[in-house]
Amino acid sequence: MHFARHFMVRWTARLALAMGATALLSVALAGSAQADTITLTVWDFKSSDPTLAPYFEQAAHDFEATHPGVKVKHVAQPHDQYYTLLGTAIAANRGPDVVLLHGGTETTERGDALVPLNSSVADLKNTLVGWDAFTAKNGTVYAIPITLQGMVVYYNKDLYKKAGLDPNKPPKTWAELDADCKQIISKAKVACFALGNKEGFGAEFFLSTAAANFWTDKQQADWANGTLAWSDPAVSKILHLWVDTAKAGWYPRGSNSTAMFPDEFEAFERGSAANVIGLISDVAHWKQFEDFLGADKVGSFLPVAITPDGKAADPNPVLKLPLAGGIGWGVTRWTPHKDLAIAYAKSLASKPHLETFFQVGGAIVSDQQFDRSKVDSPNGKKVLEWIACCRAPMAHNLMSTAVRNAFHRDSQGLFDGSLSIDKATAELDALRTKSQ
Repeated sequence: MHFARHFMVRWTARLALAMGATALLSVALAGSAQADTITLTVWDFKSSDPTLAPYFEQAAHDFEATHPGVKVKHVAQPHDQYYTLLGTAIAANRGPDVVLLHGGTETTERGDALVPLNSSVADLKNTLVGWDAFTAKNGTVYAIPITLQGMVVYYNKDLYKKAGLDPNKPPKTWAELDADCKQIISKAKVACFALGNKEGFGAEFFLSTAAANFWTDKQQADWANGTLAWSDPAVSKILHLWVDTAKAGWYPRGSNSTAMFPDEFEAFERGSAANVIGLISDVAHWKQFEDFLGADKVGSFLPVAITPDGKAADPNPVLKLPLAGGIGWGVTRWTPHKDLAIAYAKSLASKPHLETFFQVGGAIVSDQQFDRSKVDSPNGKKVLEWIACCRAPMAHNLMSTAVRNAFHRDSQGLFDGSLSIDKATAELDALRTKSQ
């Protein structure tokens, strides 16, 4: 379940794509191929980004060179309409041969439309990481991971200084974060956190970062199994914190009607907020923020520890990075070119192409043999250290589509006070039970 002003070219392109979404779908479903050419149609939500173009162009060129008579056609779909368009293709049982997917339920709930890849990717299982996010509970692999995705907090060091805070000592506990936010708001005169919750994504990020260093291992497992209720204190406390931070003025006005991509992250880049919950791969991440603000102006810290009510906080908690497989390539069941489609999906995850993806996009790629020494970013190096030592699941990745959509809606009502936590948890628990 993504950019700055210097990336506005890509958003102009995406707007044009959104306006022509129906036409794009029609063309893709119709298929195309000259009599003597096999065309592999690939859907994604990234190839329209000029920054990432080298990855897609190189992969297509190399595959066509080694497969005479094959043409690769990448079709960039609007990110906010991607799964709706894919759902139409699935209902029609025709369309793209290869598809880009987010890890978690975005992949596994579409398993019936995807080719099981277990035997086809056996040679990659020890080379790549992130498989869990693209694997169903029965062990069926539905996509090949190309990135790892996680969430950290990025902060503006100049605004920390303006607020009288030490930029080299970011918070580790909720109490410290709360105190820092009060100081940022009162002295730096900016929001503590940039936020865009128009689509409910801001609430997703809040949930996953809060759960990472609050829930026990058992609670994390119960959540993954669908047995941890929304009404459980471990979950409802996070909803209370979501409401409390909104009331405390942590976020800019209008956050409930602000899009996360790109508006939330542009607000952080222009100095309207001191912190932002960002990603570790290819967008809204260390590379983007350092390129815009300067590497010496950006800091990062892991989500803070939250203490159960009635217990004393550990002043030096062991913190974890919420992490999962990011995006991956799947093959559709209806493709008439199954073997070629699988071969191309594997090519997209090959070492040279993932190297390009890292170089141009700053993605933390899934290749275990990736040369980490090439990361010279101070925040990128910290991310790699956190990946190596301290991981937690990403809670929002494990919600069913029905529950996630309801949470998006309910998070807005909770944020503006029009919905009570009791009503929200009752609705979400009913959907959770129904979707099991």
